[in-house]
Amino acid sequence: MAELKKLPFHLPPPRDEGVDLLIIAGEHSGDQHAAAMLRGAFAQRPGLRVATLGGPELVAAGAQLLHDLTASSVVGLVEVLKNYSFFRALFHETLRWIGEYRPAAVCFIDYPGFNLRLAAELHARGLSVKGGGKIKTLFYISPQIWAWKARRRFTMAQHLDALAVIFPFEVKCYADTSLPVEFVGHPFTASDYVAPVRYDAGGPVLLLPGSRRQAVARIFPLMLAGFHAFGEREAVVIYPSEEIAAVLRAARPPENVHLQAAGAPIAASAVLTSSGTMSMHCALAGIPGAIVYRANPLTYLLGRALVSVPFLGIANLLLGEPMYPEFIQGAATAKNLSRELSVDVRDGARREKTAEQAMRLRKVLLQPSNGPADWLLRQLGGV
Repeated sequence: MAELKKLPFHLPPPRDEGVDLLIIAGEHSGDQHAAAMLRGAFAQRPGLRVATLGGPELVAAGAQLLHDLTASSVVGLVEVLKNYSFFRALFHETLRWIGEYRPAAVCFIDYPGFNLRLAAELHARGLSVKGGGKIKTLFYISPQIWAWKARRRFTMAQHLDALAVIFPFEVKCYADTSLPVEFVGHPFTASDYVAPVRYDAGGPVLLLPGSRRQAVARIFPLMLAGFHAFGEREAVVIYPSEEIAAVLRAARPPENVHLQAAGAPIAASAVLTSSGTMSMHCALAGIPGAIVYRANPLTYLLGRALVSVPFLGIANLLLGEPMYPEFIQGAATAKNLSRELSVDVRDGARREKTAEQAMRLRKVLLQPSNGPADWLLRQLGGV
């Protein structure tokens, strides 16, 4: 990633006189969710002055881009340590920018490793409301405290003014803190949501290795091997950025595996997916499939020691059952994935069960009208 080498650097000043809101989204999914929230906010209050450390979706929604943080995303302890100097420089430059330009509010979008540390430092420097300053600190899309690091909720309550969550069970996770928490529905159940995928029994197989460079480089060859062993149909790979497209091309996919930028909805008969955002798109669309995941061995061993949930996929967690079987680390073999694709494509009972699970999942996640945008504007008050 070229961005990791550009040190030191300075974030540009606000394009307007002053800034009402700074949004920080470090991943492609957070960029998308924050952009949907921002579009809803602009529809009600078009004069908002918004800057972002985010990505192209937030820019398209109308925010001023200070730095494309989504292009710098990494996953896992080993990868973070390799790029420590970059993230340290970005962290301190972000603090400098906030201290100089004083946005009325900062809205953190998931990305807890960076965002929660930043919220703590704003508190320590007396810039945030709870630290004695005037900057409100908001958080949209909770870190997964129900999976690991549960005690973070108490620190979050000390540093944050409000939290909006996208899974209904998360409200109870903060019940023993003073932090105001509101379920605003999942973005994929919003009235203006356009799914990037849909089910078609005669369609190609989807291979969705994710949006993080290191993870894609590990997972995509496994998916290719499973699809090759399956030996039927075409496959489509949706990629979120040109950086990820380059990683996919480096794996030399065969002619019946087509790379396609995110855009018009794709019809698919089955899917092999990472555990990220695209897995939820596919689950809500009722596409049968499985989750494939392989991490750096050290990262995985540390994760197993810290994470205490029965499933990796969030759809599985919400339903309390394996809507998508999970093939993790050594279980992610070509033989296992090929067998799974055969069931997904040929077994009518499996397809019917997936459709029924998709209906239940949608009911669980249903979003109130304009939920996140209304929450954001309430927090901003008269800004």
